Amino acid sequence: QVQLVESGGGLVQAGGSLRLSCAGSGRTFSNYAMGWFRQAPGKEREFVAAISWSGDTIYYADSVRGRFTISRDNAKNTVYLQMNSLKPEDTAVYCCAARNDPSRVVILYKYWGQGTQVTVSS
Repeated sequence: QVQLVESGGGLVQAGGSLRLSCAGSGRTFSNYAMGWFRQAPGKEREFVAAISWSGDTIYYADSVRGRFTISRDNAKNTVYLQMNSLKPEDTAVYCCAARNDPSRVVILYKYWGQGTQVTVSS
């Protein structure tokens, strides 16, 4: 079992940057693929990015490709989401999640963090 805690959210102006962190507990963290998802008010949760346990396989949503970068440090049991050139439409609660293999599909992820709020002002 993996427990996940996100941090790094906040309020930023459009064009700015934030780096989110997701800290995992348990010695098996490095065995899991990790994903970032977001949910804006009144909208469904959507895929943002995913990374395999080794970092060799990475997926991005089209809406963030070229602006966001997912990475991980298994020695620190942490996965990151570097967000640059932020837009007001990036405003959402961002959650990390874990499963065996990287996927864009929300319902396939087994373990979830509570989320961190990202607000981008125009």
